[in-house]
Amino acid sequence: MLDKNGIAKRIAKEVKDGYYVNLGIGIPTLVANFVRDDISVEFQSENGVLGMGPFPFEGAEDADIINAGKQTITTLPGASFFDSAMSFGMIRGKHVDLTILGAMEVAENGDIANWKIPGKMVKGMGGAMDLVASAENIIVAMMHTNRAGKSKLLKQCTLPLTGVGCVTKIVTNLAVLEVTSEGFKLLERAPGVSVKEIEEATEGNLVVDGDIPEMNI
Repeated sequence: MLDKNGIAKRIAKEVKDGYYVNLGIGIPTLVANFVRDDISVEFQSENGVLGMGPFPFEGAEDADIINAGKQTITTLPGASFFDSAMSFGMIRGKHVDLTILGAMEVAENGDIANWKIPGKMVKGMGGAMDLVASAENIIVAMMHTNRAGKSKLLKQCTLPLTGVGCVTKIVTNLAVLEVTSEGFKLLERAPGVSVKEIEEATEGNLVVDGDIPEMNI
């Protein structure tokens, strides 16, 4: 089973040379820490940063340099800062190759709910709706179940939707799954996790085709 860093490390393997990548709040922000050193990647944050690096070491933080989640970040040589209009022009213009988001629920058809739990105060949707409406490659980083042990990979989302039919792949603490027309296709198992455990933790239709390898991270 993976922890949050393990999920981020596995997702980092999906990042290719030359990609422009948007990192959502939560687990996705950790991905920048694990990208290979031999490839060139530009991380974009919708608050107006292009060229984010890993999180700073303790004591080296600059409170004026933050990501969309208001966490302090580092920037790489050549990084740039700009206003929200420019940032969302990049996103809506489909100039982002990969979007990595957290989620509270994902449905077997690729619907995503990641911004609101009814009855709880939220600051707003932020850039989530723009990201899922514009991106063609969306990977979700999430825990497979909630704190009550109930599946977050569902037949149908119960929370207010952020986007419809947009998620392409999901990496959880238990598995790597691809969204297909038949449901969640199991691609890889987390170390020490059995297919049966993944089946029991998945409410939506789980497609298991042949032997499922363990993740190599």
